[in-house]
Amino acid sequence: MDYTRSRLAFKIKKVVRYIRLYGVRRTLIKVRGQYHMNKRYETLPPMKISESRKKHVGIIGCGNFAFSNIAFYLKKNYGAVIRACMDTHIEHAASLFETYDLLYYSDQAEKIIQDPSIDLVFIASNHASHAEYAIRALEQNKSVHIEKPHVVTEDQLRRLVTEMLRSKGRVSVGFNRPNSPFGRAIKSYLDSQTGPAIYNWFIAGHEIPPDHWYFKEEEGGRVLGNLCHWIDFIYQLVPEGVRFPVEISPTPADNTGNGLAVAYRFADNTVAAITFSAKGHTFEGVRERFAAHRGDVLVAMEDFKTLTVEVVEKRITRNLLHRDHGHETAVRNSYALVRGNSVSSGCSPKYIWESGMLFLKTKEALERNAKVEVLAYENAGLEFAKNHS
Repeated sequence: MDYTRSRLAFKIKKVVRYIRLYGVRRTLIKVRGQYHMNKRYETLPPMKISESRKKHVGIIGCGNFAFSNIAFYLKKNYGAVIRACMDTHIEHAASLFETYDLLYYSDQAEKIIQDPSIDLVFIASNHASHAEYAIRALEQNKSVHIEKPHVVTEDQLRRLVTEMLRSKGRVSVGFNRPNSPFGRAIKSYLDSQTGPAIYNWFIAGHEIPPDHWYFKEEEGGRVLGNLCHWIDFIYQLVPEGVRFPVEISPTPADNTGNGLAVAYRFADNTVAAITFSAKGHTFEGVRERFAAHRGDVLVAMEDFKTLTVEVVEKRITRNLLHRDHGHETAVRNSYALVRGNSVSSGCSPKYIWESGMLFLKTKEALERNAKVEVLAYENAGLEFAKNHS
């Protein structure tokens, strides 16, 4: 939804509510992000002629998310480290370039990928292009942060994992929720118990029109564009040795992609359910409710702002001053792929494969309206997995 076209009273209410939810600084950059998407130039701004060794990061895809999350958190934590950006809409790239003091911008991804001064590329373009840009960057031995989803087809997944095994570059994926304070707390509490668990997600997402690019066949729809977040969260909650095989049972509510439910049964008999609805406008953005029960631990979390944990007679309630979905930590973790006190090894090929297959097979199950089974990396008949498990 383009909030810049809303009534003044609506915009004022939106800003006031968001200040309560996110604080002043985050709200202001979210507002600027809305206007960034509509920025138009009579004359594009000139490139910089200066040089800087400090600037070593590239961004591919300069939409609202890259503007108000990736670039914002990079500058907040590390200063002016972004060297260049690219977007097929050159005015989006020019706007990010001006706002964050970059050296140059382009509408050609190869300019970023081939730049020898760039060692880390954040990819936040359209979904179908994520893996393609990542593979090209890895071929140049650059490290990459891939926003969700990291792939939209099994062929992309195979080629991405294959290139990860060859490249000196490292990979991180933008599944931010497990990195949030509540995401880490939930996993810690549940890991303290044994046995199978029950997990339940309810998500109210943004309503988008049927002609939105999300629904183009090659982009993967709601499952790859949205649901992958919560699929990944559940995957990470189930202990590694008892995840697979996973049975996926779908319940497509309609053929628009704006309403669906899906259930997962893991190898240890853990059961997880995700219900996604986008039937109308949500004033406070995406709304999320999570419930879990494992052993003596009972969890309830709402919107990454309120968390309640019960352990038999003990009851712990935490309220954050502002929502924290883990975006900042995800950006910092990705920056640590190349810089920082301890360089991160990033995501493993096993994780990239298994998380990717889970959401690809979820999409298949919903499209076929049939149960689908997913195997572990080691058991999927992959030649490269035999030597790299």
